[in-house]
Amino acid sequence: MPLLAQEGARIDAIFRTFETNALWVILVISLLALAVAYYFSREVLRAPEGTEKMKEIARAIQVGSRAYLNRQFRTLGVFLALLTVVLYFVLPAKASPEHSELAIRLGRSIAFILGAGFSALTGFTGMWLAVRGNVRVANAARESGLRRALRLAFRTGGVAGMFTVGLGLLGATAILIIYKQDATSVLVGFGFGGALLAMFMRVGGGIFTKAADVGADLVGKVEKGIPEDDPRNAAVIADNVGDNVGDCAGMAADLFESYEVTLVASIILGAAAFADSPGGAIVGVMFPLFVRAVGVITSVVGILAVSPRSETEHGMKAINRGFFLSAFVSAIGAFLIAQFYVDDLRVFWAVVIGLGLASVIQVLT
Repeated sequence: MPLLAQEGARIDAIFRTFETNALWVILVISLLALAVAYYFSREVLRAPEGTEKMKEIARAIQVGSRAYLNRQFRTLGVFLALLTVVLYFVLPAKASPEHSELAIRLGRSIAFILGAGFSALTGFTGMWLAVRGNVRVANAARESGLRRALRLAFRTGGVAGMFTVGLGLLGATAILIIYKQDATSVLVGFGFGGALLAMFMRVGGGIFTKAADVGADLVGKVEKGIPEDDPRNAAVIADNVGDNVGDCAGMAADLFESYEVTLVASIILGAAAFADSPGGAIVGVMFPLFVRAVGVITSVVGILAVSPRSETEHGMKAINRGFFLSAFVSAIGAFLIAQFYVDDLRVFWAVVIGLGLASVIQVLT
């Protein structure tokens, strides 16, 4: 069997009525993730920002972060436009009974822009809310204590997480609905776009934050004797801007890239692995989507469960409680899918191994 990633290869699968309807349900679940992200963001933004001095410092960080991303996106926009044209003309495409060569080339280029756009949107949203959430978390810790502060902090991060799973699942599912058997040729563009932009955002943000950090230390602490992280030092504001664009925007885009690339790869590999199974290649295509859809629901459950039971409880204990609850419910969902749809529990055990390793990393780090 030729590799499905090879250009011109198709998913040798019949999209039955059940699978076609299931794709629409998964699409709705991806939109649900975005709706949950909006709900969490409204909760964060309703919280008070604190004193005038806190607001002043927060505004400076917000302005700096926005200026950095605007400059970065303008530069990357030109680069992505050129790559879109190159991708359209250089990478070959083979016509199929359902789609012409033009349709596949055009779809792949649009998917490339879509992947890059979703990655940029995830990173920008993560940064935009982070620079507004941090001052609210600080004020909540000052006025209300640990429980309220951790709730706001985790909701802020949850928005980026919901955008990651929502947009990643939305893009892959929409491509499968439109292109069906020819989806692999188009999904390659979607994965490439997200990965490329995430790389620039992650690396660029990291360089910026380290340069600002070193400058703040050399001038502020060494030459002027100003304490570390003192807002009177302008480089400290730049350092905080760097932390947000690198560790929030860059990290969120990086997570989106990991999510979408592994989803695209699992769809392609699943189709190849299940080509000769009783259920056909379609089972291998749908299983990763079903598992990711279950993951959206369990992630919401996990985020809602993160809340310290007392002011003295360690924050990581509450976070671990939400994580393990989400992992447990995900395992149940994967078992039901493997048992009643795939009819092969080996894929369930593969999911369990992944959840187990993620749990180990969660505890150790």
